Amino acid sequence: MLNVRIYIQDRLTSFRMILLSFILFIFTGALLLSLPCASVGSEGVSFLDALFTSTSAACVTGLVVFDTATKWTLFGRIVIMILIQIGGLGVVTAAVAMVSLTGVQIGIMPRIAIQDAVSAPQIGGVLHFMKFLIAGTFCIEGIGAVCLYPFFSSQFGPVKGIGYAVFHSVSAFCNAGFDLMGVREQFSSLTSCSANILVNMTIMLLIIVGGIGFLTWEDLLHCRLHFKRLRLQTKMILTTTALLILLPFLYFFLIEFRGSTGTERVLLSLFQSVTPRTAGFNTFDYSQMSESGWFITILLMMVGGAPGSTAGGMKITTLGILILSANAYLRRKEYVNCYGRRIEQDVIHNAMALLTLYITLLFAGTMIVSNIEGLPILPSMFECASALGTVGLTTGITTSLSTVSRLILISFMFFGRIGGITLGYALASTVRLNTGRFPVENVSVG
Repeated sequence: MLNVRIYIQDRLTSFRMILLSFILFIFTGALLLSLPCASVGSEGVSFLDALFTSTSAACVTGLVVFDTATKWTLFGRIVIMILIQIGGLGVVTAAVAMVSLTGVQIGIMPRIAIQDAVSAPQIGGVLHFMKFLIAGTFCIEGIGAVCLYPFFSSQFGPVKGIGYAVFHSVSAFCNAGFDLMGVREQFSSLTSCSANILVNMTIMLLIIVGGIGFLTWEDLLHCRLHFKRLRLQTKMILTTTALLILLPFLYFFLIEFRGSTGTERVLLSLFQSVTPRTAGFNTFDYSQMSESGWFITILLMMVGGAPGSTAGGMKITTLGILILSANAYLRRKEYVNCYGRRIEQDVIHNAMALLTLYITLLFAGTMIVSNIEGLPILPSMFECASALGTVGLTTGITTSLSTVSRLILISFMFFGRIGGITLGYALASTVRLNTGRFPVENVSVG
């Protein structure tokens, strides 16, 4: 019993380490971005605007109050890219990686923190996995930059094209959604590239690779793509990801973009089904989308990516477990099964708790923003879902929001990146081990 208590206490401390490291990282970024040299103009930006931008970058969201290309100097853009990169990897993971380069022995607490940060199944081999994660990240981002370079070099010249290619590759892989295309038209994202196959396919592949997580890629490499040998979590991630791309694609193709034709219609439909998970780039102006399109996008944003990935949100495994649980209940099955494996009750309870928490926050934030700003419910919900899912898509209202609404979005972006379970465990003040049970009494539901 004592050993169990000590282990749980260590886990609580690791979650607090993750929480505090992100807070410190965000405020450091905000201080740097509030410097006069970080922004265009002699006065700089207010600390609230710098905090909003730093939170959005560190939590790989993409919501902005200023156009990234026109408001921030080269120094400011570099700070934003570093915030995105470290925020995507995880602050604890990046910090431990830098310490390990000095040859210092990594203790048990940092290992537990890394395990919790990347959702690793066990603490053994977590440092090896960390090296795989970092090496894989730079390798994939490098390949993405090479693929994007021909387009950006043709648009901005051979030298500037390198910086643009690297920035957008990092932003796409980390599911951040920050872009530098505002030099053409402010807040335009990738709308000018809606028919460019190279840009669309590269950005989408980077989003998907970053969004399914390195635990999935490690499992795929280890099992040599044999589906039956994969872990249950990997199977659920791949299956759910495929469905969450295919089904929205069919909706966007058949309904939302039926006015477009040919290749552009396919690219628009595919990109808008991929980017809400949780990238924030867009090749279509969302303020021109129908309300049903907004609603589909809100659902996708709330789901997010995979555990241990660069994406935020409720996580696709949570959605998968909830669907499986509902199916088991309706079919009167005693256990929830998937691919020949039984899912534990604790996992189902966590999924239900996360769903309840995310929906509660979404509705509460939507009502507050809608009342404060005098906006309709759906645009307010879209903005709140974008922040909670760390997506960054917007209907165009972010820049006009008041201080209170921006603070709500900041807290939502932080919550969406940290995660409900991590935040709950980090704020737990004591360790409670149940030594007894209350009597059972039935309650009717449904």
